[in-house]
Amino acid sequence: MENDNDIIMVSMNYVSGKKIVKVIGPIWGITVRSRGLGQNIAAVFRSWAGGEIGIYTKMLSDARNTAMERLRQAAKEVGANAVLEIRFDTSELSNYMNEVVAYGTAAVVESIKEEPETVSLS
Repeated sequence: MENDNDIIMVSMNYVSGKKIVKVIGPIWGITVRSRGLGQNIAAVFRSWAGGEIGIYTKMLSDARNTAMERLRQAAKEVGANAVLEIRFDTSELSNYMNEVVAYGTAAVVESIKEEPETVSLS
């Protein structure tokens, strides 16, 4: 694998046009983010007015991206070129921290080399 972008990451249990030649097993990427006091105060005021709390939306989006990159790195470390059935989980640790986990099944996939079957309507 030349770079991290060579790792296919999908939420399905297969990759179109590829066959699974080896299942390596479950892997994950994890991050824990802390909400600062200033963010919490700003969020409280925003929650009174209603609507989206952009500070938290950005924090969780950044956390998911970090967890995905760590998942990609974990796949690379175990010799996989694909992660199948990617999922996310999140939990709160104390009142100020959130854990975000991206997980899936590490696998090795190869292109299907068979010629497609010709279908005729007559």
